[in-house]
Amino acid sequence: MAERYEVVRRQVADAADCAGRDPRDITIVAVTKHVGVPEVGAALAAGCEDLGENRVQEFEGKYGLFPDARWHFIGTLQTNKVKGVVGKAHLIHSVDSLRLLQTIARYAAEINVVQPILLEVNVSGETSKHGFAPADVREALIDASRVGNVRVNGLMTMAPFGRAEDARWVFRELRELRDSLCAMPLNGVDLTELSMGMTNDYRVAIEEGATIVRVGRAIFGK
Repeated sequence: MAERYEVVRRQVADAADCAGRDPRDITIVAVTKHVGVPEVGAALAAGCEDLGENRVQEFEGKYGLFPDARWHFIGTLQTNKVKGVVGKAHLIHSVDSLRLLQTIARYAAEINVVQPILLEVNVSGETSKHGFAPADVREALIDASRVGNVRVNGLMTMAPFGRAEDARWVFRELRELRDSLCAMPLNGVDLTELSMGMTNDYRVAIEEGATIVRVGRAIFGK
């Protein structure tokens, strides 16, 4: 585990150096999908500081055992399950609709927290993927600035699975979209984060501006 994490950390640093970026500006989220409690503990012991889950039930269980870790929720979040995540997640990556945004904001207000989120954007246009269409993100940010109790820290996307180089255009378009929206003076919106890139393509994502990469298999071996 420690050796695999160190390999990922070095590859992230190398990709950042090649892109003229500071490796310290990139967060590695170790994705614990299908990973047991001992492996989570080993990841933390190896130096992983940020952990990610994609199912609410698994998130709640692991959060309860490791509450001091920085937990990210990265999977599809149903509106009837936001209570299991809001106020616990360091960052919710997968806010994919106005309805979900509003539901998160309402529950965050109930428990008196400001929940950091990312808007998920379906850059590739695949019907199998969730997220706002790129053309709808500007209006979604305006809506987010009005609801209160959420802070939009940036954008997230998932590229089509395949060759890493084939995903480059998706990452580039998300970065360009983010850059085009940064000048919007909106309360509760600070588009500093780009969550993009997984085990098979995170190096390309870093070259295109990722600030968060979501890596599971390369760290946990499963």
